[in-house]
Amino acid sequence: METPQDTVRELGEAEVVWPLGAILGEGPLWSPRQEAVYFVDILGQKIAAFWPASGTGRFWELDEPCTWLVGYADDTCFLAGLRRQIVTLRLGERGVHLQRRFPHPEGEPVSNRFNDAKADPWGRVWAGTMDDQEKNPTGALYRISGKSMARVDAPYIVSNGPAFTVDGHTLYHSDSALRRIFAFDLSARGEIRDKRLHIQFTELDGYPDGMTGDTDGGLWVAHFGAGKVTRFDSKGRATDCVRLPTPQVTSVCFGGAGHRDLYITTAARDRRDDPRAGHLYRLTVPYRGLPHHPYRRHPRHD
Repeated sequence: METPQDTVRELGEAEVVWPLGAILGEGPLWSPRQEAVYFVDILGQKIAAFWPASGTGRFWELDEPCTWLVGYADDTCFLAGLRRQIVTLRLGERGVHLQRRFPHPEGEPVSNRFNDAKADPWGRVWAGTMDDQEKNPTGALYRISGKSMARVDAPYIVSNGPAFTVDGHTLYHSDSALRRIFAFDLSARGEIRDKRLHIQFTELDGYPDGMTGDTDGGLWVAHFGAGKVTRFDSKGRATDCVRLPTPQVTSVCFGGAGHRDLYITTAARDRRDDPRAGHLYRLTVPYRGLPHHPYRRHPRHD
């Protein structure tokens, strides 16, 4: 990061809202209809939901890891990434109902898994795969449009954190292992071009993990290994920072009234002696976040 540290505004330290101790909390998203934050514990093989109004949360257990969730446009279910397939997932009082939609992409090594995904403003989902050992450049970025899935960019070691600008015409995507965040031009028809390096993390910055955007053109990035979330402007310059009392910060989303509450997931993997690891955190910030776009069976093209 090129911005001098003394020019970055400190917004404060996020506080625990749910001390659940997730092994690898990831992929938070806000449901306006449920007024809840949904997220996954990949290694714990669970889906979690937290309702801020009551301060309560609950889990749904799975038989395999779930790596990401994207809501449907009708908000009755999720498109979800499992280890090697994509499913429609419904959460109920009696458990989880799964219906297979897409198999693992052809040509993907058996050592790969899905890692992170988000929908763009037109309703297409952008999902990445990664080498489960985080060593080999065998991962790729895929575009899910309606009932079809296409490989659009490679290679990646640990593909991560899709995010979009307000107008949707810039896609951000990272390779966490290389500490690089890339930017692409994105058309309304789902075509990407002009891949370029947007932000290069240093060793002190940790690894770029989950990301989300705000209405002022900012990009909020979780720093895995560095205990913070940083906001970057459209030029890739750091402007603001949120601190956390645990280093393994995994992802972020906005929720609550006006989308000004920043929810942050963390991981307790390899940190079982850290009583602050793996919890869900929150801080109200002076920015308005972008809502999560839903998956549409028939994407718009306007």
